[in-house]
Amino acid sequence: MSHFLNKNNAEILEPLSGFENINRYVDKQSHAVTAKILPGEYYVTMNSELITTVLGSCISACIRCKVFGVGGMNHFMLPMSRQNGHDSWIDGNISEATRYGNYAMEHMINDILKQGASRKHLEVKLVGGGQIIKNMSDVGKRNAEFAIEYVNAENLDLVGVDVGDIYPRKVIYDPMTGKVKVKKLRSLHNETIAKREEEYQHEIEDKPVAGEIELF
Repeated sequence: MSHFLNKNNAEILEPLSGFENINRYVDKQSHAVTAKILPGEYYVTMNSELITTVLGSCISACIRCKVFGVGGMNHFMLPMSRQNGHDSWIDGNISEATRYGNYAMEHMINDILKQGASRKHLEVKLVGGGQIIKNMSDVGKRNAEFAIEYVNAENLDLVGVDVGDIYPRKVIYDPMTGKVKVKKLRSLHNETIAKREEEYQHEIEDKPVAGEIELF
């Protein structure tokens, strides 16, 4: 695998094919190469590097193969619908939301399996789903419930869960070791995260899921 040096002469291995658009940098505190993902993105790696994101009501699934050390993290929420001025599930859109959630999970899992990982050795940790805006429907709870139901339905090994509460979270994941660090951001302006997630919500409502996919 090819590599290059950043301005601090730290070696940064090139990402796996398909992940060149993900922002990667050397973290000043840990000195580790770190991939930062935004809503709707995911990142898979076989290198010794970290993956980070900030979550409000969204969910991140941290998934890795315990034997091969390849893993990844995503950042997603389920599409909602507006009814009478409020976020809500509408009967006709429940299956669409589920399809989107399945797509968000299975696309990343398939990319992990493509690198030689074994499905029976996958372990999963789920983070996020906070209710960061008071007096609004608990979108985060729905996202968390979906993620847990998905993992159980697929018989994957769920080894860690940190969901709910009222705070945004900064998440740092090391796929090589499976270690997840979570910091609840009590001082961060929740409006900033909520606005970003609202923009993401509008984007996924307007963008249909591109076909069905299946796990290997």
